[in-house]
Amino acid sequence: MLTLPQSYVDEMIAHAREDVPNECCGIIAADGAGAAAKLYRALNAEASPYRYNVDPKDLLRIYRDIDDNDWDVMVIYHSHTHTEAYPSPTDTRLAAWPDAYYVIVSLEDDATPVVRAFTITDGEVTEEELAVS
Repeated sequence: MLTLPQSYVDEMIAHAREDVPNECCGIIAADGAGAAAKLYRALNAEASPYRYNVDPKDLLRIYRDIDDNDWDVMVIYHSHTHTEAYPSPTDTRLAAWPDAYYVIVSLEDDATPVVRAFTITDGEVTEEELAVS
């Protein structure tokens, strides 16, 4: 089960809405106890409504901060602007962090965003419970 503060869920939804028509992306770090420690917004280098790729400069900035704090990558998040909150075949193929959760914010119905969490290991997608505190 993935537990995230309500403020992080709200921030991911806000980020998704601000980046429309393109997908947004970002990372959430976990502290040594496994609790969400910091949300990092990132620039989508693809600037696309159909794909995301964390900008390399943002990725370096984020990794340095995570490393400096002895944290771990907990969540990789992105949005789907017109489809459900479920990993696309491209999302699944490009998933390279088997220990991270993949969180997707769907704006398919902008009035009611949907946020879901998954693990993706060797091409296998598993939905995980998302608890909001």
